[in-house]
Amino acid sequence: MINAGQTCVAPDHVLTDRQTAKIPEIELPDAVRALFGRAPQRADSCGRIIDEHHFDRLTALLRPGRAVTTRYRSTEATGASAAYAGRTGRKGGVTMDVLDLRNLPDFTADPYAYYARLRAEGPVHAVRTEGFERIWLVVGYEEARSVLADPRFGKDWRTSGRWVAPENPISANMLELDAPHHTRLRRLVVREFTARRIEELRPRVARVTDELLDAMVPAGSADLVDALAFPLPMTVICELLGVPDLDRDTFRTLSNGIVTPTPQQRAGDPVGAMSAYLVELIDAKRRTPGDDLLSALIRTRDEGGDGLSGDELVGMAFLLLVAGHETTVNLISNGVRALLDHPRQLALLRADPGLLDGAVEEMLRYDGPVETATFRFTREPVRVGSTLVPRDEPVLVALASGDRDPERFPAPDVFDIRRAPQGHLAFGHGAHYCLGAPLARMEARIAIGALLERCPRLARDPDGGEPEWLPGLLMRGVRRLPVRW
Repeated sequence: MINAGQTCVAPDHVLTDRQTAKIPEIELPDAVRALFGRAPQRADSCGRIIDEHHFDRLTALLRPGRAVTTRYRSTEATGASAAYAGRTGRKGGVTMDVLDLRNLPDFTADPYAYYARLRAEGPVHAVRTEGFERIWLVVGYEEARSVLADPRFGKDWRTSGRWVAPENPISANMLELDAPHHTRLRRLVVREFTARRIEELRPRVARVTDELLDAMVPAGSADLVDALAFPLPMTVICELLGVPDLDRDTFRTLSNGIVTPTPQQRAGDPVGAMSAYLVELIDAKRRTPGDDLLSALIRTRDEGGDGLSGDELVGMAFLLLVAGHETTVNLISNGVRALLDHPRQLALLRADPGLLDGAVEEMLRYDGPVETATFRFTREPVRVGSTLVPRDEPVLVALASGDRDPERFPAPDVFDIRRAPQGHLAFGHGAHYCLGAPLARMEARIAIGALLERCPRLARDPDGGEPEWLPGLLMRGVRRLPVRW
């Protein structure tokens, strides 16, 4: 412990800027209160918080390997770690202080600068988010790819010794299962959700896009999310699954309440309402099957006669309806935002529409529709980089950070539609790789290509106001994208 006048050394893993600064003598109680607004916690605690707007002040203060002299007479905190959210050694394991992501200014609007600092510090960090006092955030590309494919990171919370799985049919979906249950379920689904079925949707996707643009273009301006990015994938996925037209507004409300809820929506029970709706829809399909994917999933059997249970059908329908359309909404709107923010790249694409396929891949890498993969937990202690993550700890993989890792993608913060961003993580990796990725790519290519053709003077609407970003760490996008042409 640090007593008056004792010297401690700033750790070599402090997030640093490149400015030089003299280390002043610190009176820790005043310094800590000024920086954090609270007294320091124990040095071996995992609950210490540092807000992001304090990083620059801290990094100027704590240079790696530099000595800090303290006047703080206490056995409750160490001089360096009391003022820094970093790793501290502990007998019998490794601890990491917790960074509260909810308090970082502008993190939702632009998390990439923060991710860059975290990557420079290490590939995994303990953070605090909505619903988790501590969760491990993986930010490096190689580490993210490894975790996504590593069976030691589980998805089925029922097998965890610490976490309680939700009692809801919706939880019986592939994203919440591990092998062999996940393998069985995916095998049954891919029998019906085939490349051929997806390709057969191409003419319909093009027609719906044209109809939406026919309604949008004469006005001269629009909210692109409301006019195109949302209704296109909504219409396509609802037709694919056989959701009646009259139910689609209800589904939109429930879907938004689940994936990107407002406080008012969170106070309700959108998951329960969605589950009840899907049970009724599946019952209706059993009575009157149609030529749609949901009816096909009800009928499908493998060679041994195995089929999907009622709960599995609900979970699969939920996954396809919600994840299958929300991802595409953000892919289209984020992709158009990237083009409008980079006029030279937009001009290149207009001059050579043959660049469109590669441009969509760069959109996925540069500002993809999913910021983090869904939660995992450690089945056993697992080392990520130099950090040992204990058993039964929740883990988030930051896909958005991995796809900006300069170790994998040179000049990662540059949006370049001629880049070949093979290996990006926008749709995940490993056994849980997004089943609907081919459909999302098709819809984005058709929608963005048609939009640029029909709106040659497309630009942001300066009277549209500031963007409203989707809350949370799962989805990456905006609720509105005002444009004009």
